[in-house]
Amino acid sequence: KSAKARGTNLRVHFKNTRETANAIKKMPLNRAKTYLKNVIAKKEIIPFRRFMGGVGRHAQAKVHGTAQGRWPLKSCEFLLHMLKNAESNAEYKGLDADHLVVDHIQVQRAPKMRRRTYRAHGRINPYMSSPCHIEMTLIEREQSYSAKDEPEKKKVSKKKLQKQKLAASRAEASM
Repeated sequence: KSAKARGTNLRVHFKNTRETANAIKKMPLNRAKTYLKNVIAKKEIIPFRRFMGGVGRHAQAKVHGTAQGRWPLKSCEFLLHMLKNAESNAEYKGLDADHLVVDHIQVQRAPKMRRRTYRAHGRINPYMSSPCHIEMTLIEREQSYSAKDEPEKKKVSKKKLQKQKLAASRAEASM
């Protein structure tokens, strides 16, 4: 059970949108929406992992295990609109919005759009935009992250297990 949404030739930077999409991949729908809203409010950051040349370092990025990140406003707004569209598609299909997870999200380069900029000595240079295509799939998961709700048993080394057994046998012998 899934619902899709896609946008083509969107006038939003490909590189920023790719990093933003990567950040919300595999997230539950509600968390993805609040995350993007927090990014717009600069409360959380989008970690830049691939297209990070010249991207400044920020303390907020430590949460994601990296140093570089940004708050790409337009990319977040476009992805929020697409998430909203995918959610309404899911509701139309009769899926439960609370159990939806962003299963697949993909950003591709679209054909560049051309403008011109005027340079010194009467020259003209290209002034290109880098639009993108976005597609996403939401999937309904019944128990999303049920394994993480239960506390995992701590792994104990063989040496420690032997010590515990020895201590237990000594305690029994002393009684």
